[in-house]
Parts: sequence; C-alpha cells; structure tokens
Amino acid sequence: MALAQTKSIHPAAAERRRFQRVKVHLLGRYMLPDRREFPCQVINMSPGGVAMLAPGIGNVGDRVIAYLDHIGRVEGKITRIIDNGFAMSVNATPRKRDKMAAQLTWLANRDILNLPEDRRHDRIVPRNPMGVVTLEDGARMTCRILDLSLSGAALVSEYMPPMGSLVMLGRVQARVIRHLEDGFAIEFIHEQLSDTLEDSVTAR
Repeated sequence: MALAQTKSIHPAAAERRRFQRVKVHLLGRYMLPDRREFPCQVINMSPGGVAMLAPGIGNVGDRVIAYLDHIGRVEGKITRIIDNGFAMSVNATPRKRDKMAAQLTWLANRDILNLPEDRRHDRIVPRNPMGVVTLEDGARMTCRILDLSLSGAALVSEYMPPMGSLVMLGRVQARVIRHLEDGFAIEFIHEQLSDTLEDSVTAR
C-alpha cells in the first residue's frame, strides 16, 4: 500500500525521474527500529532511494538510519524487500539531494574507470609477502600478498571471502572487490601511507 501511495504523489515521482539511479559499491552500517545494527553494501543508489545487500532485513515501512562511506548519514523507510537485502527511500532536503547527486556521479565514474587509485598508485611486492586476514566473523587466515599499493592488494588464498565483505589485512580495514583465480583483491577503506604500508598490512 505504501508503494501505491508513493506512486500517486506526483512531486515524488518527478523527483525519482530527475535523479538517475547509479550502480555504486559502498559499504556502511544501518540501524533498524529495534536498534539492531548491521553492516551493509550499497548496490545502487540515487538521491531518492538506495538498494543494499543486508544481513538483517526489516519490514516494508520500517524506518532505517544508515551511515554510508563517502555519503554519510541517510534516513528513510524500507520500500521493498530484494534478494539478500532491501530497498529504502531517502529523506533529504533538495540541497542535500543535489549534493548527493554530485557525490554519486563521482563515485559511479570512479567505478566505471575501474578505480583510478589502482593506476595512480604503483603496485609493489612486499619484502614480507605473508599476511593474516581477519574475516567479518573474526576468523583469521594466512595469505600471501601478491602485490600491494596504497589503495589495495591482491592476495593468494584458498578461501575467498564474499564480494563486498569487510576484512582486515593486518591492521588495515578493507573490502573484497574482486575474486581472482587463486585468491581475491581488496580495496583499503582508507588510503595508506607509503612509510607505514608494509608494516601495517603484515602486522599480526
């Protein structure tokens, strides 16, 4: 019923048409009305709505507060349930929507260009190629660092964490962005410093 009501409101429909939904891969956290918090991964977004992969799924109409990388705080309500997640509306002022549209355009272009950080930062083979990866559930596994840059790494490992999942390589938080033939690639949540990079990723 909520969806039918939304469709009947012409300004909201015009707002959705004005903002194009783009595919972006952003990590974040969200809180449901019962105050439970979960990690999430945005799969597409516009200044009027978000679709995300999420382990804890509420009900249509539930209020959601999310904190998303590069975007910040987003509030809205669950509009529909999707496979392994949900879609939610975004409540924001026209000014905030315009700012969000600019952020999303930049993020979408960055993804289309296949992460310009990878081109901007030289990749190196660390002196100590052995590292420890901590998974979302706290499990730890050893891996071999194939190559490394200030923004990410390629790892050789028998186990491949799910795409988009958060991991720690040493002391550095990262997300899984690609599965490789014998391992996976990660992107660091925060760009690292060259002076401390190797020590940080090989810390145990």
